[in-house]
Parts: sequence; structure tokens; C-alpha cells
Amino acid sequence: MSLNNDDYGDNPPPRAKGKIAKRRVARTLLMQAVYQWQLAGQNLNEIEAQFQVDNDFSGVDGEYFSEGLRAIAHQVSELDELFAGFLDRGVSDLDPVELAILRLAAWEFSQRIDVPYRVVLNEGIELAKTFGATDGHKYVNGVLDKLASQLRSAEINEFRKG
Repeated sequence: MSLNNDDYGDNPPPRAKGKIAKRRVARTLLMQAVYQWQLAGQNLNEIEAQFQVDNDFSGVDGEYFSEGLRAIAHQVSELDELFAGFLDRGVSDLDPVELAILRLAAWEFSQRIDVPYRVVLNEGIELAKTFGATDGHKYVNGVLDKLASQLRSAEINEFRKG
């Protein structure tokens, strides 16, 4: 799965306009790389090299992409355990796109506290809308909402206080 503007319809991903846009593009590519790793079991270095060749990385937070790909692959069991209790089926029964999104979000919620929980939640839902099954974003939203409550409760409480 490589980044293709046709996948986005009239809303192509942002490119190279600040840290937020670079992170958003990196997150999209990272989800696709995790998806590829899940399906092909390909070497991480090969996947990363392929993504750098196939995509313009001048508009990408490359450090985030690289860190995330390695962390998710090396901690996949621990990340799956974080959200497995919120599923209505086994992890192995999930749609591969939704699984890649949940793993990415679990990594961000648990290890990237510099990323606000609302960003992780919203970006996960948007990725599911763009790449997932018709109503996959609703499922992803439900799981991520529960995961956020478990892993980021203090941050959520502070946000609700205003």
C-alpha cells in the first residue's frame, strides 16, 4: 500500500507545511508501512527504504516514521494487549487496515505523550475513513475512545475541566 492521491479523492494529504502537516503525512505513511509489514512480514529496513523511494519525504517527519515503524514492529504483542480487551473479536480477526491503525494509535497513546490524545483519536478515525472499510471508522473510534480513557485519563480529565 503506497500513498496515492487517488486514495484521497478530492482531499490529498497535506505536504511540507509545518510540523503538523509533516507529522500527518508521516502518520499516514506509517500506517501504510505497518499494514505492509503485517501482510508481507517484510524486513523493516526494506519497507522503510521502499517508502522513502516511493514517496517524497521532504514533506514527512521522517524521524517519527522511522521510530514508529520500529517501535510498533518490536512491541506488537504489548501494543495489541493494550486494546485487545476493547475488541468484540480476536486481534487476528481484525481487518488489516483497522489493525494497523489501532497499533499505531496504541503506540502513540502509550509512548508518544507529546501527541495530544485528541490528535491520536482524530487521526486514527480519519485514517480509518480514508483507508478502512465503509464503517470501519466507527469501530476504530469506539476502541480508541476506550483506549484513550485507559491510557490518557489524566489528560482527558484536564481537557474536560477546560
